[in-house]
Amino acid sequence: MKRNLIYSSVVLLFLLITPDIFACTSAIITGKVTADGRPILWKHRDTGEDNNRVEFFKGEKYDFLGLVNSPDKGGIIWIGTNNVGFSIMNTASYNLKDDDVKEMDMEGHLMYGALAVCKTLEDFENYLNNLPRPMRVEANFGVIDANGGAAYYETNNHSFVKLDANDPRIAPQGYLIYTNFSYTGRFNEGMGYIRHQTATEIISRQSPLRNITPEWIFNNLSRSFYHSLMGTDLTKEHSSPEKFTGWVIDQDYIPRKSSTASVAIQGVKPGENPDMTIMWTILGYPPAGVAVPLWVKAGANQPSLLVKSAKSDNAIACDNALALKYATFSLKRGNGQRYMNFNLIYNSTNRGYMQQLSAVELSNNRQIYGPLIKKWREKGLDIKELQEANREAESNISRIYETLIKEISPSKQ
Repeated sequence: MKRNLIYSSVVLLFLLITPDIFACTSAIITGKVTADGRPILWKHRDTGEDNNRVEFFKGEKYDFLGLVNSPDKGGIIWIGTNNVGFSIMNTASYNLKDDDVKEMDMEGHLMYGALAVCKTLEDFENYLNNLPRPMRVEANFGVIDANGGAAYYETNNHSFVKLDANDPRIAPQGYLIYTNFSYTGRFNEGMGYIRHQTATEIISRQSPLRNITPEWIFNNLSRSFYHSLMGTDLTKEHSSPEKFTGWVIDQDYIPRKSSTASVAIQGVKPGENPDMTIMWTILGYPPAGVAVPLWVKAGANQPSLLVKSAKSDNAIACDNALALKYATFSLKRGNGQRYMNFNLIYNSTNRGYMQQLSAVELSNNRQIYGPLIKKWREKGLDIKELQEANREAESNISRIYETLIKEISPSKQ
């Protein structure tokens, strides 16, 4: 009896924890409400694997970039874009499955395969229709292409439903937001309703201004500590060290301990060169990470901080962000793992990890990448200029991480 009680407790704990581990927040922002008329595909990733990196692949028809788990050996990606401007990501859904199939979680394999052969939304629909059943997925796949296509596909083992982000009847405000339930799935089941409401409130206030950018998404969603259910914002209420101990409960914010990456793929307008699709990528814990723009055309010569390092399968940028995350979530005993020392991330002295890193990110984007992106959209991507820009930006990122990591005392690790 005691053994059965222990087993039941373990199963219950697994059920309570698992949905949070695979619980992402995402959106398709159409060109109707972005600053430059180009669509954005955004995924804030939550998973049980801390270590993510970027990898370049030569596919069956198309080359592509993908976000991968560092231990993986190939054939799986979690968001990516290819050289013809087709981009895809997913969020797990928990209200679509209608069978007893046990072997699941093939979403990463499905997206890898799609990037290798798909150019348009129609290609993706044909790809889904021709996959063997069961597909072994329960997910919302977000897709954009270089022709202006933008849609989510609510997909289970046997079928899918398309929700077109360009259809004003479906997305009257020019965007769609997904967390971990599907709109056509079973009512009131699934996960991520609080995060969905949080993202909806934030985006709905900004969309009428029609000036949403990847930079805005990272600063206002990926690094937001607004909680829609409680109506609180940690950056406004707990920014002064003298007002509270610094410790807060990490629950139902968009960025959480389980957050491991945030990627905003900025597409192109119809008729533009798909080479200028940009995969803006933050590795590690997004409040302690720095966004870097990536292009498929650069091939395997991606920024060295974001790809497999010489010393391990991990990316240096991810390792650095994780070092700061572990300092922020330093309590180990009891329920300590659910608490974060928010003063390390954000404080009234403007010296929090998030504040210092986002300042470097802003400087890189405005002074290094911004002028070049404007130029490349007119004259074409110049790989030599990109490599020089990457070196300068990586130098700035490395310096700030070196400074911040030196400040972490052994007692905080």
